Amino acid sequence: MASAAEQLAANMNMGSFAKATELHKRLLFTILALLVYRIGTYVPIPGINSEAFLQFFQNPDGQRGILDMFNMFSGGAVERMAVFALNVMPYISASIIVQLMGAVYPPWEKLKKEGGESGRKQLNQYTRYLTVVLALFQSAGIAIGLNAQPGLIDQPGLFFIISTVTVLTGGTMFLMWLGEQVTARGVGNGISLIIFAGIVAVLPGTIARMFGLAQQGQISAFTLLFFAAMAIAVVVFIVFMERAQRRLLIQYPKRQEGNRMAGGERSFLPLKVNTAGVIPPIFASSLLMLPTTVAQMTANADLPAWMDWLPLVTAEMQHGRPIFMLLYGALIVFFCFFYTSITFNPEDTAENLRKVLTRLTVIGAAYITAVCLLPEMLMANSGMGPAVIGGTSILIVVSVTMDTVAQIQSQLLAHQYEGLIKKAKLRGRGRTPGKGVTAPARR
Repeated sequence: MASAAEQLAANMNMGSFAKATELHKRLLFTILALLVYRIGTYVPIPGINSEAFLQFFQNPDGQRGILDMFNMFSGGAVERMAVFALNVMPYISASIIVQLMGAVYPPWEKLKKEGGESGRKQLNQYTRYLTVVLALFQSAGIAIGLNAQPGLIDQPGLFFIISTVTVLTGGTMFLMWLGEQVTARGVGNGISLIIFAGIVAVLPGTIARMFGLAQQGQISAFTLLFFAAMAIAVVVFIVFMERAQRRLLIQYPKRQEGNRMAGGERSFLPLKVNTAGVIPPIFASSLLMLPTTVAQMTANADLPAWMDWLPLVTAEMQHGRPIFMLLYGALIVFFCFFYTSITFNPEDTAENLRKVLTRLTVIGAAYITAVCLLPEMLMANSGMGPAVIGGTSILIVVSVTMDTVAQIQSQLLAHQYEGLIKKAKLRGRGRTPGKGVTAPARR
């Protein structure tokens, strides 16, 4: 027999959506916030020659590598060197560091386990402080690198470096605040939606580029159709795996209540195969971006003899290269287990439940790694260049879409529950809903 929640979900329609005024406000706020984000990706930082930088970005001898991933997550803000070029990557890196420290640093571990709501707020505050530090470091590297390139800056100098660091750091902090506001007042996870919006924004241009390569004869029509079919298959596979659950049977014991026996019901504890969600590939991408970007910035510099290995490492850290895929896959697997241990602490559960969860995490880690790395290998061997829109992008887009739709459905269910409760209260007072009159008592 279907539960009350399942019956309400089956009866949801456009009529119930039209009556959910609170959901309308949340959706409108989310759309406006994402619109503000997209506008910011087109506002260049002061003092930069946008046309010259675009030519510089699009013609670096095919070695952009990790910069393409930066550009994808920022919705094209990197190739325009906009105020949101850093996006929320410093915030994600700071979150990784704080969560890792919360597992190994005793004072922060105590805050996380025993601090309650105040401890969580304090750790969030540490994350914000660390975000500022990382954003300052990354924006300073970008500003100094741009200032050293001839023709990219109208008036190079110290003032340009200071203003660029201020603007890029401020852009990251604004996006962090905007994401928190979307989470609290909108629908879905704000940070994930910002990344989602960036990926979706560059998707049409990437598809157009692939068609252009096919028209130029650089790739065959069969190859194009193959990758389209693969993308559809990956989407179907992600949806299947994200909805997959292992249901553990819970048997409640019977108990004596007066002259009758009560209880003995059965229930299920659902455990998702992919407990960590899209966090592992996002964390792995963020960690790979920082060292590889620094390596690429210094690869063409006048290096001492003991650093001759740096250009070779930089070349191997491109999409589709073995070292990149090995590190990427290893980080994804690590963060699958790490994030699952944080969100679902096995010490608070029975030993049998811990074993089940570990087995599920092995399957989930293998699934995420395969989805993220298979398109990398296929793209690398097809002659199409780096897989800017690959398995990681599809995984984020599909997962964030499913999560947002689930939250919209929960808002509709909450609205329907409120309507049923209101009707029940009116009937209890002898009033007909919508009439405003009291029914006469029977004699």
